[in-house]
Amino acid sequence: MRALMLRFLRQGGFVASLLGALPGFTTVVMIALAAGFAAAQTGAPPMLCALLLGTALHYLSEEVRTVPGVAFCVTVVLRLGVGLLGARVAAAEIVALGWPSALLVMAAVASTLACGLLLARRLGLSRQMGVLAGGSTAICGASAALAIAAVLPKNAELERDTLAAVVLATLLSTVAMLLYPLAARALELSPTAAGLFLGATIHDVAQVVVAGYTLGPEAGNAAAIVKLSRVALLAAVVAAVAFSFRDCHGDTETAARRPPILPAFLVLFLLLALIQSTLGLTPRVQSALGEISHACLMVGVAALGMKTSFALLARSGWRQVALMLGTTAWIGALVLAAIVWRGG
Repeated sequence: MRALMLRFLRQGGFVASLLGALPGFTTVVMIALAAGFAAAQTGAPPMLCALLLGTALHYLSEEVRTVPGVAFCVTVVLRLGVGLLGARVAAAEIVALGWPSALLVMAAVASTLACGLLLARRLGLSRQMGVLAGGSTAICGASAALAIAAVLPKNAELERDTLAAVVLATLLSTVAMLLYPLAARALELSPTAAGLFLGATIHDVAQVVVAGYTLGPEAGNAAAIVKLSRVALLAAVVAAVAFSFRDCHGDTETAARRPPILPAFLVLFLLLALIQSTLGLTPRVQSALGEISHACLMVGVAALGMKTSFALLARSGWRQVALMLGTTAWIGALVLAAIVWRGG
């Protein structure tokens, strides 16, 4: 009888937690929907709209009734969105790149991560900011920054650094989407080489596709495949970051309470990538998972914006901007130099 009572109380607590998160959750969802509408009307990047609108409504995150729901969106919903990105990854498409292109992508990702760490040290920024900048630039922009932030030690600077990485990665990716196709045309790159350049350097997946197809179907297809090969490295990078920062989660945390090297959302990413690579998801299922992932990321980014004030973001100063500019310039110059050296 006692066991049944304890079980009932636990279930009641779980239900109470869900009900407590409902006001904040619905608030964040409404902000994400408004951001999506604004992006559709203006052509602006949806995640940037969600960030800015969420940040403008920062005061709501301090409301007692909305705090649990905002926290739920920043953690559970956001990580679910990252995990569902695995449905985009297919091993056969990555193998079709050929080993020279695959090696270039891996070298670009690894060296950009190292560049982020080195530049952060030179600029007097934290190691976690270096990892966020390098990871977001090297892999898939805002999504990678959010995935990496999920396994970093929680501290007063993490939310500010994450927001700065997400905002700057989105802005720089938008600039790259507009300028890089012009550079590819000016250098008279072949469609395949242009696709490799765009897919290996632009941060956001959607913006890679837009930039690629402005140069034609062949360049667009090549850019999308190269970009997905970068996304495929997300799991390895997040696992490496989780392992590197495993001893930095505070003295009060026991080994049993430290985050696992492979968090649940990363396991989901790998599982979906495995299913897509072996059995193959139907286009309808893949499209549905992609839409759910996008919706979760929009909600998570809106919640992240709500938890950070403009004043806090302004205090980050010019050094974070310089860091993100440096990592973006590095990966762009490295890939372009390799393509030109190979005879693009």
